[in-house]
Amino acid sequence: MEFRCSPSTARDWSGDVLAVGLFGGDGALATAQRGELDARFGAALGERLQQRTFKAKSGESLSFELLGQSPRTLVLVGLGDPADLNLDGLRTAAAAAARASLAAGGGELGLALPLEGLEAGAAAAAIAEAVRLSLFADQRFKSESEPRQLPSGVTLLGQPEARVAALNGVAAVCAGVELARELVAAPPNVVTPQGLADTAAAIARDFGLELQVLERADCEALGMGAYLAVAQGSDLPPKFIHLTYRPAAGAERRLVLVGKGLTFDSGGYNLKTAGSQIEMMKYDMGGSAAVLGAMRAIAQLQPAGVEVHAIVAACENMISGNAIHPGAIVTASNGKTIEINNTDAEGRLTLADALVYASKLEPDALVDLATLTGACVIALGEEIAGLWSPSDGLAEALLAAGEQGGEALWRMPLRASYKDGLKSGVADLKNTGPRPGGSITAALFLRDFVAKDIPWAHLDIAGTVWSDKGRGLDPAGATGFGVRTLVNWVLQGGPA
Repeated sequence: MEFRCSPSTARDWSGDVLAVGLFGGDGALATAQRGELDARFGAALGERLQQRTFKAKSGESLSFELLGQSPRTLVLVGLGDPADLNLDGLRTAAAAAARASLAAGGGELGLALPLEGLEAGAAAAAIAEAVRLSLFADQRFKSESEPRQLPSGVTLLGQPEARVAALNGVAAVCAGVELARELVAAPPNVVTPQGLADTAAAIARDFGLELQVLERADCEALGMGAYLAVAQGSDLPPKFIHLTYRPAAGAERRLVLVGKGLTFDSGGYNLKTAGSQIEMMKYDMGGSAAVLGAMRAIAQLQPAGVEVHAIVAACENMISGNAIHPGAIVTASNGKTIEINNTDAEGRLTLADALVYASKLEPDALVDLATLTGACVIALGEEIAGLWSPSDGLAEALLAAGEQGGEALWRMPLRASYKDGLKSGVADLKNTGPRPGGSITAALFLRDFVAKDIPWAHLDIAGTVWSDKGRGLDPAGATGFGVRTLVNWVLQGGPA
């Protein structure tokens, strides 16, 4: 799908499908917009809008077939109150317009959306990302795919042609998000630990990155007792993945991205019961999907001056005669002993050894992403990911990167006194604390495995990695959450 910019407007553009964003209410902007439509399509259009009770609420859309005319289809999308328009509002409108255009049977799509009051380049990129990502459909596992006629091209109207330069990175970022969506959506008999390693190998091959995959014996030699304790119950061997991007002209900073890679989580002997959505635990590798998707985008964009490492401790959490028992004590690769009081708190065990390994790379900053706790979903719902970091600079940089990419993050507290809930009478710490503040104690657990002098942040994406009904530019299913935040952060060079 090719994106273009054109100084043409809704009054004179000629193409197949014209989508126009309209503000709600009777203000000057809304009145002027409707006047332009009347000038091109006649006053009868206003009468039809009144009959259809179109209020131009944010995300509302309405389509008209214009027989024998060009454009042949007119799509109106609501923008809400002009004072509330922001990048997220543009994304919502662009996604609604793109989906409505599918019924028109393809062809050239023209988007007339106002960018006033917004940084024009960022707004144009947000619109283009929303169009492409909202039209994504994963039909890999259907015996017969449903026919879909996507737009042959998309033109952003009212924009100088030179602004197309602002769209240069859109294809790479969207490809990364789509890869993450495909990984999360795929069944656990397809995306196995070996499957994640194969994906990393394909990225390395296609974009010239470095790849090291540590096998079980390699991890044993490094003392990764926490990670291997989770992996030992599965017949599938674990794969510890280390993917590296190095800029051609050398690096001024080194960043490390760590993604939780549980390709299936049964809960182990603390088996997930009815109502726990055990059938959905294929998405427990959403953190690794985001990291690999980000690396695919970074490899294509080739940012200068920054070296990026991706770490994934991939495995399954299964039940067998060899599976780890509740009450067992394991030793992580930094020497800390952990009493496993719940085998369903396995992600933090795999991350513990991954964070120790990542710290040894001596990065300038380290970020981990994980579908870690149901407590975070209770706290923040399904649209906002939790962010924990002792570093104000890193936290602020990630919040800004998330806002730029349309991914909502909320900084959560790392209250030191809550760590008392992780105290063990027989080991250095337990892998779970009390139920209250469960997402906080999980973050405090992870902090113990990061070198003290390294700026570190933890993102809990348990609620945002999947959408049952779809939201905004995300279709129902896997969202690819985290890719845009990570890519934007890396392109900005990491923390200030």
